[in-house]
Amino acid sequence: MSISACITSISGPVLLAEERAFLREAQPWGVILMGRSCVDREQVKNLTSEIKDALGRDALIFIDQEGGRVARLKAPEWPKFPAAGAYGALFEHAPDDAVEACKLGHRLMGHELYKLGIFADCAPCADLRQTNTHDAIGDRAFGYSVDAVTALTGAAIAGLKSAGVAAVIKHMPGQGRSVLDTHYDLPSVEADATELMQDMSIFRALADQVPMGMTCHVIFEAFDAENPTTISPTVISETIRERIGFQGLLMTDDLGMDALGGTLTDRGAKALAAGCDLLLHCSGFLKEPGHILREMEEVAAVSGALDGIAKQRAAAADTFVTPPQPFDAEQAWARFGDLMAQTEARA
Repeated sequence: MSISACITSISGPVLLAEERAFLREAQPWGVILMGRSCVDREQVKNLTSEIKDALGRDALIFIDQEGGRVARLKAPEWPKFPAAGAYGALFEHAPDDAVEACKLGHRLMGHELYKLGIFADCAPCADLRQTNTHDAIGDRAFGYSVDAVTALTGAAIAGLKSAGVAAVIKHMPGQGRSVLDTHYDLPSVEADATELMQDMSIFRALADQVPMGMTCHVIFEAFDAENPTTISPTVISETIRERIGFQGLLMTDDLGMDALGGTLTDRGAKALAAGCDLLLHCSGFLKEPGHILREMEEVAAVSGALDGIAKQRAAAADTFVTPPQPFDAEQAWARFGDLMAQTEARA
């Protein structure tokens, strides 16, 4: 069976016949669920089962579930988890408690995901937050300190893993300095290499702890003044692979974002040529099922077969998903509430 080097989405809460046929034929390596596909627990559990049945294999189902404003599983059907910045606020006066809370919060989040058949989370953000930049990252970052972001990102990765969920660290090599939202515009960061190395030190410290990483659609003038990371052979090879030392599976940020320009086919071809292992496409701006399906087909066509080193990295990512460790959810929620109450009391 030939697997396509892409992760695609679907159009809604049920798998349409046309989408089932697409998944069976195109065989994307994984599928990502957007908010439009998440209504309630039983529905999502059935949906993930249907997707895997259509693919004919136990493929990874992904989701963007960071906590805070980036949460596809929303309250009141699912618990509301804090944004990363809340753990950073706690870290400022109680670092050990913050690390414990972050690991526990992501363990609880992963517990919810695993029960639904979702074994991969496009989280956490390891971006170093900056002042006077766009709020597209904002409190999605754990904080302004390298030490805080490194410790809390590591805790988040460990928490998800203990729940049987693989993390996708993002946005390499660091989107915290972006002054524009990549959903709509292409940012260009003027910081010099020394400043950028500080940002990247977080990713470098965690490179061996996480199986998957995600690029950012940002130009870093110190490394490549013309091309955003996702389509820059220079940034991917010299910065992500060498300076950061990340040897895991590298996927693009959503190809549907306007930052890259051009057609989906152009974006995908350039990303693969630059060294990305997988194309990620969410169709996040679309609502009409037929349009979403056409984009899925376009991305799958340009992605080609997953082979070579990318195939090896994908296989390694699959093995990272292991059964959850023993867990008392009720006790964990009580402890988590006590820890996070410190932040609320200081607010």
